[in-house]
Amino acid sequence: MPWLMKAEPDTRIVKGKDVKFSVDDFEEMGESPWDGVRSHEAKNIMKEKMKLGDKVLFYHSNCKTPGVYALAEISKEGYPDYTSWDPSHPYYDAKSDEASPTWYMVSVRFISRLQHPVTLSFIKSLVGKATPPGPISYIGAAGIKAIQSMALINRGRLSVQPVEQGAYEAIVALGQKGGFEEEVKTAKKKAPKEDKPAKTAAAKPEGDEPPPKKPKTEAKPKTEAKPNAEPKPKAVAPPPAGTRRSTRLAK
Repeated sequence: MPWLMKAEPDTRIVKGKDVKFSVDDFEEMGESPWDGVRSHEAKNIMKEKMKLGDKVLFYHSNCKTPGVYALAEISKEGYPDYTSWDPSHPYYDAKSDEASPTWYMVSVRFISRLQHPVTLSFIKSLVGKATPPGPISYIGAAGIKAIQSMALINRGRLSVQPVEQGAYEAIVALGQKGGFEEEVKTAKKKAPKEDKPAKTAAAKPEGDEPPPKKPKTEAKPKTEAKPNAEPKPKAVAPPPAGTRRSTRLAK
């Protein structure tokens, strides 16, 4: 079964560490443990349901333009999330221990970027449509119906979620073939405003000279201000210890 897995592409500091994990980070790593998930439903999916080789839609979440940006696959089935035992980790859980782990994770391998990221706003724009718009007719009525049933629309907050095979294939086709970017941009364009005549001297009627301007009164000379003492430079706090681009970049 295919899956959708969310990561935050923008910097967010938790306990002095940057928890961002963008498609750039993922592509650079090639393979990553999916650590730090603290949802029991998502944990159970990774522990019990994800299988080696399952396909994954890599999704940017909690950002300006959320959406599916890359394809990946499960490279290691569920195993204990050891970061939950590390007090320095942003998502440390004191109730979890090595002898009786509460949290589990999988490892995920990067496959490729989508040439046309499939944004959440575009996916939502398909809700209620019986057939896909002309530029994306290639996904067919079955494809648009499958997309409309995605947990991404109906249960958006779940960070690890199942995807029907039909929806997975439709999203992959959209990401590879495109045809919807122009439609999204066009919808945002505003109607052109009516041109107004330029305000130039030539536009004024002949003989309609403006009244002469009153001469400005000479400004009183200002007393020279005394130079202030040079401000002391403020002390800059050092960056938090252990800060890095992503908690998943630790070796």
